[in-house]
Amino acid sequence: MIIAKFYSYLHYNSRKVAEWLKAHAWKACIWQHIEGSNPFLSAFFCKNRLTYTIMRFYSLLLLLVISTNNFAQEIVVKDSIVVDSLYREDQFYFNFTYNDLNNTPDGLKQNKFSPGISIGFLRDMPLNKKRTFALALGLGYSSSTYNHTLYQYEQPDGNGNETRVYEILSGDEFYDKSKQVLHFVEIPFEIRWRNSTYESHKFWRVYTGFKVSYLFADKYKFVNDVQTIVIKNNPDLNKFQYGAYFTVGWNTWNLYAYYGLNPIFKSAKIGNEDLNMKTLNIGLQFYIL
Repeated sequence: MIIAKFYSYLHYNSRKVAEWLKAHAWKACIWQHIEGSNPFLSAFFCKNRLTYTIMRFYSLLLLLVISTNNFAQEIVVKDSIVVDSLYREDQFYFNFTYNDLNNTPDGLKQNKFSPGISIGFLRDMPLNKKRTFALALGLGYSSSTYNHTLYQYEQPDGNGNETRVYEILSGDEFYDKSKQVLHFVEIPFEIRWRNSTYESHKFWRVYTGFKVSYLFADKYKFVNDVQTIVIKNNPDLNKFQYGAYFTVGWNTWNLYAYYGLNPIFKSAKIGNEDLNMKTLNIGLQFYIL
């Protein structure tokens, strides 16, 4: 567009010069030392020779501008390719899951939807020239909620301390809430495959990994018509939890699954039976940048 406007400007000026020469043909001829028996004919040839010379000058100038512009564009394209060839993928993540309890004692159920969220950063480290294979190490935050029939309360142990008691709520007991929320700092490590390029962010990905989570806050809340019970920072919970996960998908949508390899509780019992519940989280994972 810029070149077209420039050429139009040159053509306009050429016409102006030609009209001036036509109106002042005698002066132009005298300046060019053109003489002849027919002054008007001589002025005509004089005018056209000047016009031809001016057009040649403008054509050469236009050619120079086009060549310079193409050269500059070539440099920019080459530079951008060099930068883009070092791209990294999927360094920020967010997932939303349904949390299912496994290896539960008889009678323990989940009575409402139990959601989980996770957000964090992963440093992508490509292993090959095409950058289709990579490792990733990250840091993030996750929150897991469990709505279940595991009733928890504290009672004095006779030594000035309190112990936690765990029971399973029967189906005929009325209550508004029996919810446990866990907050973690997590460190994920992934092995990655994708068929991405620096030109497109729509690609297949298959990521598998392992993560260690540290429990820094927790809260259990039970509410019915008679009482409200709140237990925070329960020492019976495992502070360190770890497990394996898998992500597969195309473009924006990715299926995510995580399985905890160690129990949620480390020293909780129902009667004489240990609570060895583990978690299975299934949902969607999203990546940014």
